[in-house]
Amino acid sequence: MHKTSEAITVLVADDHPVVREGIAAMVEQQPDLRVVAECANGQEALAGWRRHHPQVTLLDLEMGEHGGLATLQAIRREDPRARVIVLTTYDLEEDIYRCVQAGACAYLLKDIPRRELLDTVRRVHAGAKIFPAAVSAKLAERLNGEQPTTRESDVLRLLAQGLANKQIADQLGVAEATVKTHVNALMQKLGAASRTEAVTRAYAKGWLRR
Repeated sequence: MHKTSEAITVLVADDHPVVREGIAAMVEQQPDLRVVAECANGQEALAGWRRHHPQVTLLDLEMGEHGGLATLQAIRREDPRARVIVLTTYDLEEDIYRCVQAGACAYLLKDIPRRELLDTVRRVHAGAKIFPAAVSAKLAERLNGEQPTTRESDVLRLLAQGLANKQIADQLGVAEATVKTHVNALMQKLGAASRTEAVTRAYAKGWLRR
């Protein structure tokens, strides 16, 4: 296919070959888009970005040891103007927030319609920031909602392991009453009626990782 002289250069990074090749083929079919590199992990993506300086980078968030977030952060450190679209299966609030904080121009889920993905590449190249309604709602909730303190996060992690308040207190070297205060605060922030529900909601919000 003949490419226009102003074709937007795109780098595609995803650790699943079928997904990566499918996205690249879809992009390459467009006369105004051109794939300059296909990368299987974060290290390859950063090296490919340094070599080609694509106008838009399509970056999978979960790529094993060298993940998309670290790659996004590295790219943006080298060029704060770099336009990166995060493409992922997950819509955890913490992931969305971290990507926005790192400078992502768009955060898309992989079930996005083909036309919308291609349109997002063009719009991001033009300077837009694209966060679909479902993602924007979660981001607004994340930005407006209360977050766990460092100590609450420690308590939450041990809570998820099934430890009782006294066991958590022993682990952290604090009074049992202090742990109880933290547990109550967590349940309030999570809108949970029980410790089990608090842990379940914490996983859903990205406060805990499996």
